[in-house]
Amino acid sequence: MIPRYSRAEMSRIWEPETRLRIWFEIEAHAATAMAGLGIIPQEAAAAVWEKGQTARFDVARIDEIERVTKHDVIAFLTHLAEHVGPEARFVHQGMTSSDVLDTCFNVQLVRAADLILDDLDRLLAALKARAFEHKHTVTIGRSHGIHAEPTTFGLKLAYAHAELARARRRMENARAEVATCAISGAVGTFANVDPRVEEYVAQQLGLTPEPISTQVIPRDRHAMYFATLAVIASSIERLAIEIRHLQRTEVLEAEEFFSEGQKGSSAMPHKRNPVLTENLTGLARMVRAYALPAMENVALWHERDISHSSVERMIGPDATVTLDFALARLAGVIEKLVVYPESMRRNLDRLGGLVHSQRVLLALTQAGVSREDAYRLVQRNAMPVWRGEGDFLSLLAADPEVSAKLPRAELEALFDLGYHTRHVDTIFRRVFGES
Repeated sequence: MIPRYSRAEMSRIWEPETRLRIWFEIEAHAATAMAGLGIIPQEAAAAVWEKGQTARFDVARIDEIERVTKHDVIAFLTHLAEHVGPEARFVHQGMTSSDVLDTCFNVQLVRAADLILDDLDRLLAALKARAFEHKHTVTIGRSHGIHAEPTTFGLKLAYAHAELARARRRMENARAEVATCAISGAVGTFANVDPRVEEYVAQQLGLTPEPISTQVIPRDRHAMYFATLAVIASSIERLAIEIRHLQRTEVLEAEEFFSEGQKGSSAMPHKRNPVLTENLTGLARMVRAYALPAMENVALWHERDISHSSVERMIGPDATVTLDFALARLAGVIEKLVVYPESMRRNLDRLGGLVHSQRVLLALTQAGVSREDAYRLVQRNAMPVWRGEGDFLSLLAADPEVSAKLPRAELEALFDLGYHTRHVDTIFRRVFGES
């Protein structure tokens, strides 16, 4: 997590001060629940809230204590006692450190998920607006990077919208799955803490009680969360690569907005490079890289070990901060994307009508020619066009085997761009629920 690829709101979730404040709230809510059950005095719970809520938890002081205790939660509880006084002996009754650490981590992941969902909403709105803007902007579709058949630029953006809408639903599910709380004590048996304490803390924090934990919340929940982030990152990269390809000089059908005063190269003043989408490709690689260690965290020893702890202290902030930044960057790219319909049309016409080859093939089969012979005839006339030796329609019309089945007037009718995009409205209704 570095400032260059961080946004303030997401970064604050992972700041030490935020983590310590959540730890305090977990302990204070637990104390309130215990007081309500008669386990600790009411005045003790009140003192914890009164003195702790206004306290400034000193990160440096806690680090100083931890250097002696070698235990972060104990260091925090010691520092909390410095603020609360004698009543602090009633804090953490029957609880174990994982109750605090795991519940806090899930609170942070839920808050991060809410920001990511907001990011996705902005990106989806941008994709929808630009898709409708270019719904009928005809461009060439490519397979293997080679001209295939016409599509529209709006459809390219609609594909991305559909994919990222699925990503949003997955993120909602991942949020719900990780939004659990465990206040079950050592090895998760509730031997020294009443299950009702867990239920109260969960309710106060907007979580649900973990149905069964060991001494930790099961990490399959977290594995799915980080896997979801990784899939979203892959969808980001897919769209970023499309834009990078379209910005190539030989293509130049769309490009990132180039602001006044922006420089593309330290050596070549003419350059306008797709630096934002290249950056997104790199960031996507990083987010995906965090998914594997999250999956490896699932298999812990017996009721608990801490091999997952160091991993999560890094991947929690890094994966969410990076994805938050990437989503915001991609939304900005789409909102300001410069589109060149004239270049799209020029590129569409570069192959002299070859984009209609399938229509000719099908028309020949409808006229009684076997598929094998029809393919041979179409390909025979297509290959010279690749070499720049004429246009496809003229070559077909001059071929006696083709013209015997398809007069020129019928051939000309097959070279209609509108035919390829006639179902755009249907696709848009499927994606957006409207045309």
